Amino acid sequence: MGLSEFGDDWFLEPLRVLVAALNGEARLSGTGLEMTRRKLTALLVDRLRLRALQREHPEVLDVQPVVAGVICGLPRTGSTLLHRLLASSPKLTAMRFWEASYPLPLPGEEPGGPERKRLARQRIEAFLEFAPDFGNIHTLQWDAPEEEVILVDRSFASMSFDSIYWAPGYGDWLSAADQRNAYAELRQWLQVLQWQDPARAGRPWILKSPHHLAALDTVLDTFPGCRIVMTHRSPLRAVPSYASMAHAMSTRYSDAVDPAAIGRYWSERFATSLRAFGAVRAKRPERFVDVRFDTMLTEPVTGARRVLEALGLPADDTDVTAFESYVERDRRERHAVHSYTAEDFGLSPEQLARDFAFYQEGSA
Repeated sequence: MGLSEFGDDWFLEPLRVLVAALNGEARLSGTGLEMTRRKLTALLVDRLRLRALQREHPEVLDVQPVVAGVICGLPRTGSTLLHRLLASSPKLTAMRFWEASYPLPLPGEEPGGPERKRLARQRIEAFLEFAPDFGNIHTLQWDAPEEEVILVDRSFASMSFDSIYWAPGYGDWLSAADQRNAYAELRQWLQVLQWQDPARAGRPWILKSPHHLAALDTVLDTFPGCRIVMTHRSPLRAVPSYASMAHAMSTRYSDAVDPAAIGRYWSERFATSLRAFGAVRAKRPERFVDVRFDTMLTEPVTGARRVLEALGLPADDTDVTAFESYVERDRRERHAVHSYTAEDFGLSPEQLARDFAFYQEGSA
């Protein structure tokens, strides 16, 4: 390829912290080590290719992505359903799985990314063959809206890493890190995606990831005018559910995964994030919108309409039709029930109730 320009070297610090945690904590299997080596190499290559594209097409840097809303409740709180519902509105745009996986055009590729779409389909098929139960936890579709935290992975300051690896040292570093550089790069990735697809012109973005919960001030500063859409569910359910998901992901990379340690880690991590959420919200209450998990279960179309209106985009018949169509499709495609208990991950309802009492009392 002959590329050597990574741009500003700020990313070396998170990369060093991550590699130290992978070597010292993650207990990678032989297969996990090789998969991780390939993953990190691919992320570094994408950094090189991003800088090359920006040099070749400087007009990319003039693209002005507008973000209307950022969904960032705890994982497992109905945020995926809400994100995909809102993304079905013709008023909004969202990143798709194939774009998250392959955000940059391949050499000689035709417009629209046909080769990257093919690769994304293969990637999902291979993943589900390797981890067939994962689809019961999170529905993967090559063309469905997906979390842009996957783009943030290329900055090496991402919640993805301590979710798929046992890397508490890295997670502790990330919780205290200044993420302004990572979010500046996320904006650059949105520029690239918007530049590739003229149909996105004039349509604001709807973003989604629990990763944003730990960087709310930075999110609000990076995307002026956006509103934080907070999905609420009792941590007594949300925390064990995410521990189950993290356990399912980490077992792909390690044969020595401790489910109880994962449960304790994410319980403490999310309690910290929710306390920070409360502090930011108190400073800028006008930037926040609330959606309850029960609403997404029983009245998803109503919930989506309310959020769209809160974003300053009143829903019309076209939006409602799109929402209803997605809900029906989601019900047809839904997989088996995701089964887990708090005790599976060294947790108890009593302990979770104590640790998250502040959130239950203060949630909207």
